Amino acid sequence: MKFFFFHLMPYAALDLAEAAKYKSVSVLLPNSFYDPAEGHALYNRYLDEMEYADQLGFDGVCVNEHHQTPYGLMPTPGVTAGAVSQRTRHAKIAVLGRALPLLNNPLTVAEEFAMLDNITGGRLIAGLVRGIGAEYHAWGANPANSHERFHEAHDLIVRAWTETGPFAFEGKHYQFNYVNPWPRPYQQPHPPIWIPSQGSRETIEWACDPARKYVYLQTFSPVAAVAKYMAMYKEEAAKRGYQAAPTQLGWSVPVYVADTDEQAYREAKPHIENFFNGFLRMTPEMLLPPGYLSFESMKSVMKSKASITGGNKTIDDLLKSGMFLCGSVDTVRQQIEHHQKQIGFGYLLTMLQFATLPRALTKRNSELFAREVIPGLRHLAEEPAPTEAR
Repeated sequence: MKFFFFHLMPYAALDLAEAAKYKSVSVLLPNSFYDPAEGHALYNRYLDEMEYADQLGFDGVCVNEHHQTPYGLMPTPGVTAGAVSQRTRHAKIAVLGRALPLLNNPLTVAEEFAMLDNITGGRLIAGLVRGIGAEYHAWGANPANSHERFHEAHDLIVRAWTETGPFAFEGKHYQFNYVNPWPRPYQQPHPPIWIPSQGSRETIEWACDPARKYVYLQTFSPVAAVAKYMAMYKEEAAKRGYQAAPTQLGWSVPVYVADTDEQAYREAKPHIENFFNGFLRMTPEMLLPPGYLSFESMKSVMKSKASITGGNKTIDDLLKSGMFLCGSVDTVRQQIEHHQKQIGFGYLLTMLQFATLPRALTKRNSELFAREVIPGLRHLAEEPAPTEAR
């Protein structure tokens, strides 16, 4: 199994008591809450943490894109990935991912990712997303045509990477007389493409298509929902004539490790509760605006995301639902092994810094996980790449 160090780069200096007076910390919280001096220190601290993850032997580090929120300070993840590329030597750099429907020119992503792929010598993983609902409010974008724009932008980017230019592209949302990006990707035919999602059936069906077989990532969900959506991916793959492998499935989850279960619980409690009750807090319509999902997907995702949109979640609630893994080295290792054997994912994207978790605890958490948890789990999911069904 492969292990990635996922970082949101939150604004950890947020005044949570004052922020609680607003309906949502995403989009609606005034940016007067942001202190550039604090931001400067946090950005550089977080880059240090990703650099250390590379030194600890994580298979990759992950950055992502969010707008107008203290939840994640990476509105342009290519900037973060570029900085990380100069601080790391071995780890893959996964940009999870660029929100394609928000863009007027998807070729900027083709160019940006190709640059990163060349700079890193092929360490880039290209994450492509539609973006959570709050991003559509932040950008004034129409969520109803989100799927159309995503698929068209994806097709344009892949063609730009794989076809000799210049060529013309004439779509419904994007039109170009000349598609001829320089540089070309370092990895051929293009960098690996990963698809993070909240559980949309349409996204799962699209990602598992035999023409793509993209890695599907489930984010911030109860473990029962993770199992459900990954089973859906496998079922849809089987309908299309092949058996999905663990290397097509990944789970993103916050994790905290300490010497004992009691110590881990005590140290993590205020920070994980700050994360779910403070930094993730938003109204349902902000998370999933009308038109963003089909009716059937909306019902399913709303049920699984109830743990995010509301507040007042305790650490016990999160542990019970499997939205947070916490405990001693042995406890966390056993939790991961149990879930992996039940669900069958091949990638675990661990969020080892969350919300207000301070530098010292983040460092120790990262060290214990890398040195004590990972070695006992490497053997899991050692299976070949996807094969055709017989």
